[in-house]
Amino acid sequence: MSRRIKRTQPKSDRRDDRPAQERDKRPFRQAERTQTERPKTHRVGGKPPRFSKRRQESPGENRKEKHASLGAKPPKPAAEPTALPTKVQTVVVTADENNMRVDRFLEARFPGLSFSHIQRIVRKGELRVNGKRADSKDRLEEGQSVRIPPLRLDAPKLAASLSETERKTLEALKAMTLFEDDDVLVLNKPAGLAVQGGSGTTRHVDQMLEAMRDAKGQKPRLVHRLDKETSGCLLVAKTRFAATQLTGAFRHRSARKIYWALVAGVPKPKQGRISTYLAKEEGEDDTIMRIAAHGDEGASHAVTYYAVVETAGSKLAWVSLKPVTGRTHQLRAHMAHIEHPIVGDPKYFNRENWEFPGGLQNRLHLLARRIVIPHPRGGVIDATAPLPPHMQQSWNLLGFDTSRFDPIENAPEE
Repeated sequence: MSRRIKRTQPKSDRRDDRPAQERDKRPFRQAERTQTERPKTHRVGGKPPRFSKRRQESPGENRKEKHASLGAKPPKPAAEPTALPTKVQTVVVTADENNMRVDRFLEARFPGLSFSHIQRIVRKGELRVNGKRADSKDRLEEGQSVRIPPLRLDAPKLAASLSETERKTLEALKAMTLFEDDDVLVLNKPAGLAVQGGSGTTRHVDQMLEAMRDAKGQKPRLVHRLDKETSGCLLVAKTRFAATQLTGAFRHRSARKIYWALVAGVPKPKQGRISTYLAKEEGEDDTIMRIAAHGDEGASHAVTYYAVVETAGSKLAWVSLKPVTGRTHQLRAHMAHIEHPIVGDPKYFNRENWEFPGGLQNRLHLLARRIVIPHPRGGVIDATAPLPPHMQQSWNLLGFDTSRFDPIENAPEE
């Protein structure tokens, strides 16, 4: 099977063939409210690189040559999977596992463990980090000692023994699939479906993937996350090898992502760069990301490029977004920061006396439109998700044309 993967888009989604001079080619500039702290290597204006580079492959080109021609540096190998402990043991976090979540650490070390089993041992305090209890979402640091209790591998289910619920789950996953091969699965996650479990969440993608366990008891692994109300491209690794390669691509920023959003007002300039520091702010009932100062506790640098694609007067704008970093709620917090929050955002929409346009659903208008990432075995995965029903309704009402040229493709990659 050829590993050069190119999704064929519907006619309505094809790129605009108008002459280049008729398109919006204005350079990306710093957004008006952008903080001054930014890397000195940032390029402003000039001729930015394209979103993705394509090339013709010779029929005899082997996988090694294809990987080298992509210019991608192979990530460092992760720690070798450890045999399931039959008694308590202590392991040390390696450099490759630095900043890894506790639950992802366990999945990587002990493939085949079920999500419920991992959550149970963490919740009961059977797993300890440097002698202290830990939460499944806590991040590990290189050199830390992790106490692992005795574990058991869930027995794989045979196709013939699948329950009716599991059969329906597999059908639902198949309906969501944008691309699939032996190593990778790209899902079109619907809005309202959580990626992972949490308080009060009974159905989520990670749980649904339990139905896809193979003969060895291994289930597909999530490579990145989307917010519950964000729809679109979600990348899943079907093998341990693919998980290591894809996670490395995200770590080394070889993955390119495009999001579409509907925002209040029209950003000025119409193309720009947002650079801030973000930090978690814990509230009584919820957690949000706040704009922080460099050096604040827990603050991480976040960079987003945006471009206005089309407008509906001065009230609404269709904006294309390219996140360079991958912070929690980054796009939502950044658009609110420049005073153009995403329509339907219950956390960050901060415009006072703003009337919701008639005919539009009060739901988050944010879509993970496209993902381009090197395939673990060579070539490129390039997947595009359609507008979810509530956003398609808004696009129809506002007269937006999805075949318009998307200027975010001209945004820099850093």
